[in-house]
Amino acid sequence: MPRCTNPPDNEVIYIAKMEITLDEAFMAKLDNLGERTDEIIGKALEAGGEVVKSVVAGKLASSIGRTKYPSRSTGALQAALGVAPVKVGREGSLDTHAGFAEPRHGGGSNAMLANLLEHGKAGQPAHPFMQPAKSASKAAAEAAMAAVIDREINAL
Repeated sequence: MPRCTNPPDNEVIYIAKMEITLDEAFMAKLDNLGERTDEIIGKALEAGGEVVKSVVAGKLASSIGRTKYPSRSTGALQAALGVAPVKVGREGSLDTHAGFAEPRHGGGSNAMLANLLEHGKAGQPAHPFMQPAKSASKAAAEAAMAAVIDREINAL
């Protein structure tokens, strides 16, 4: 997973990545779209990203505060959860991520806090939320993206 030791202001740090491969028939439909392909795929990725974000938010909420001591959670980690804008990735494909905005109020790192929660540390058990969210949201995200693409294709 990518890691940044000193992120600039308002940079999103990604701690999970999901890759979805579309079947050939679906790709043939996309080829017929011509100039609007990137725009429509961007809308589909945004829809899929929102589905993933909502599942991550639910899993995160259930992971926070599960300690033997009273929770000191301020809600900042949950508030920092978001979907990055659609961008062209390294390999030329469109890309978006669900992650946490940086920096945390007070100069800390939301990615570090999320990593500690996900994987635990000595004396602190892991409370995974990203990996279960990734597994739980894959089918729903694919369905949301397919619905957006079908709607846009039918609107042409």
